[in-house]
Amino acid sequence: MQTSYNGIPVPTDGAAIQYTDGQYQVPDNPIIPFIEGDGTGRDIWKASQRVFDAAVEKAYGGKRKVAWYEVLAGEKAFRQTQNWLPDDTVKATVDFRVSIKGPLTTPVGGGIRSLNVALRQLMDLYQCIRPVKYYAGVPSPVKHPELVDIVIFRENTEDIYAGIEFREGTPEAEKFIFFVNNEMLQGTKKKVRLDSGVGVKPISITGSKRLVRAAIKHALENKLKTVTLVHKGNIQKFTEGAFRDWGYEVATQEFRDQTVTERESWILGNLDANPGLTAEANAAMIEPGIDFAPKAFSDSIIAEVNDVITRIGATHGNGAWKSKILVNDRIADSIFQQIIIRPSDYSVLATTNLNGDYISDAAAAQVGGLGIAPGANIGDGYAVFEATHGTAPKYADKDVINPGSVMLSGVMMFDFLGWKEAARMIESSMEKTIGQKYVTYDFERQMQGATKAKTSEFATRMIENM
Repeated sequence: MQTSYNGIPVPTDGAAIQYTDGQYQVPDNPIIPFIEGDGTGRDIWKASQRVFDAAVEKAYGGKRKVAWYEVLAGEKAFRQTQNWLPDDTVKATVDFRVSIKGPLTTPVGGGIRSLNVALRQLMDLYQCIRPVKYYAGVPSPVKHPELVDIVIFRENTEDIYAGIEFREGTPEAEKFIFFVNNEMLQGTKKKVRLDSGVGVKPISITGSKRLVRAAIKHALENKLKTVTLVHKGNIQKFTEGAFRDWGYEVATQEFRDQTVTERESWILGNLDANPGLTAEANAAMIEPGIDFAPKAFSDSIIAEVNDVITRIGATHGNGAWKSKILVNDRIADSIFQQIIIRPSDYSVLATTNLNGDYISDAAAAQVGGLGIAPGANIGDGYAVFEATHGTAPKYADKDVINPGSVMLSGVMMFDFLGWKEAARMIESSMEKTIGQKYVTYDFERQMQGATKAKTSEFATRMIENM
C-alpha cells in the first residue's frame, strides 16, 4: 500500500479496511477515499462530509471517526494530472476498499466514455444497488408515495454498457455486418442494414447469477417478501430471457429452502385450497385455456404440476410457501406500470443493466427524484457509494443544490460498514429537517409554506436535528 496517491499523502490517523474470507474488518478509524465530484459536487460533498462527521461523533462519542482521504477524478483530476481517471485513484479505491463519490462529468470529445462506468468495470463492481424509499414530507407526483419501498439490484458490468460497438461507416462496422449477414444470418430473411452502427449486448450466466444471488441474499438478510426478475425476454430470448431463466435457477437450486417461485405458489396454493385436486385440474387453473392447447403443451404443464408437488410439496405445501421469499418475473415495460399502481407488491427488483438504469430513475421520481436518490456499486471486496444524479454545472459553487443523494449514499455506506447508529441518525435527521419544510430550492418550490435553504444551511439544520 502506498503512502500517497496522486501526490496526496494518506492520512496517518486512519487504518485501512481489510477483507478476509468474504468479510470486511472495519477499524474504528477507517481511511475512506472520496471524490468530491464535478460541478455541484463540490457544494454537496462539503455539506455531506459535515453531516457524516457530526453523525459519527454523536453516535459514538469520539470512539469512532472516519479518516477522509481525497482522491482525484473528473475535471479536478484532469486539471492537475491531465488524466480524467488517474491510475492512482483506481489503486486507492482498490487498496482502501470502500469509497464514496459525488457526480462526475463524462468527458466530451474522446477519452473515457464514462468515468462511472470505468470505475465499475475496472473494479468489477457488478452490483448497482439503488434503494427507493419515501421520506415523509417529500413532494411527490403520485398519490401514495409512502407505498414505495423498493431496492433495485442492477447488473453493472454487462449488457450494452460493455461498450462493444462500432460506428456506422467504419471498416470495423463493415466487417462486423458482413460477418453477421453472410455467416450468422445466411439462409434467413434477417439482415443488418449496411448503413448501421452496431453494438453487442453480452449477458452471461456468471454475471446474471451473481447479481440475482446478491439480490436474494439481501432479501433474506432484510426479511423482504419478494425478488422480481425484470427482463425483456419476450423479445430478446437468449439474453434478457436467459437472465430470467438463470435467475430462477439461482432461486431454486441455491436457495431452495428459502424461496418459492410464483408458479410454484400457484400450484401449491391451489392444492392447499383443495387437497383432492388432480394434477390435470391444477394445470388447468394455472394455464387457463389448456384444453385448447396441443397435447404436448398440456402434458408439459401437468408434468410441471407433478414435479413441483414431488419436489417441494412436503417442505413448501400446507401454506409453508407463504413464509418463503416469492421469486417472480416481470417484463421490463410492465414493471414501469407496476411500481406506480402496485408498488407495495415489490420489494427487490433484480435487473439487467440498461433496464435497471431506466427503472431506478423512474422509481426515484415517485419519491422526490434523483436529488435524494442514493446508490452503491459493490463487488467482491470493494464498494463505491455515489450520488446518482449529474453534475448540473450551471449551479456549481452556488450553494443551492440538494445534497440528499450523497448524504443517503453515506447512509448506505455506514450501514455497509456496520455503523448503523450513525446511518439511522443521518436518515432520521434528514426526514425531520424535511418535515420542518426547511429544504433546498428543488423541494421548496413544490411545498407550500416551505423555507428555501442553501445546501450548507440544510446540512447545518440536519446536524442540529440529530
